[in-house]
Amino acid sequence: MTRENLLRARLEQGLFSVAPGAADALSARIVQAQGFDAVYMTGLGATAMRLGKPDLGLMTQTEMADHARAMVRAVDIPVIADADTGYGGALNVARTVREYLQGGVAAMHIEDQVSPKRCGQLSGIRLVPAEEAAARLSAAVEARGSEDIVLIGRTDALPGQGVDEAVSRAARYRDTGIDMVFVDGVKTRAEVEQIAARVEGPKVLSLVDGTDAAQLTFDEVQEMGFSVVMYAVTGLFAAAQATAGAMARLKSGGRPGGGAALSYAEFCDVVDLQAHQAFAHRHGE
Repeated sequence: MTRENLLRARLEQGLFSVAPGAADALSARIVQAQGFDAVYMTGLGATAMRLGKPDLGLMTQTEMADHARAMVRAVDIPVIADADTGYGGALNVARTVREYLQGGVAAMHIEDQVSPKRCGQLSGIRLVPAEEAAARLSAAVEARGSEDIVLIGRTDALPGQGVDEAVSRAARYRDTGIDMVFVDGVKTRAEVEQIAARVEGPKVLSLVDGTDAAQLTFDEVQEMGFSVVMYAVTGLFAAAQATAGAMARLKSGGRPGGGAALSYAEFCDVVDLQAHQAFAHRHGE
């Protein structure tokens, strides 16, 4: 079984998957090394890592597909990738699905925001009509054909329009033939409980550090009936804090050190240096 269809197999078997977010290929390798079921290519992280800018729809389809492809090549576990709004009309959505398929992505989500979109945790989100969003997903389903990539319909209705509209949209999107629905923007345990109770079928939950909802454990999320839980920013925020601390200590002390950090040898293990050197040695280098 390949990593591309492993996630689908887990869904069909009713297995619960935990997918921490990764901003780049190195972060994805760290997620894999900890034994997680899958890794999530977060659009917020990809934008921050590639452009150093906020998640305001600045990444193009080709940039996002290329970023996902690099992450897929770096790991052996399934990659779930953010595909924003699909980057245009039905033909653009179809192309996006094919690009992600060719890149080896195991699952992708398409959302119902207008373009340019913004991070689901921000205020001021604007949505397209539900029928337009459903048409995007129908195009994705047809473009997918018989391939194994898992299609996820995401709604960002919760923060601005409330749980009733979010639940209504999730049901409509599920009827297009996608595999899972995803209500983004949850901040409280009560919101998670309502989504769990009112949204039928396989569903995704994204938990953001610092929110009340993020206090839920894996077991609690699974018991509520979610198929996948993602932690989009846990690694990204921790890495940014660690880097800022290291640079502050270097600036103030005039030399590195003083904080928790990997040794050179430990870092070489993360990037699998020994295996690469062994391969080169077998071929005369």
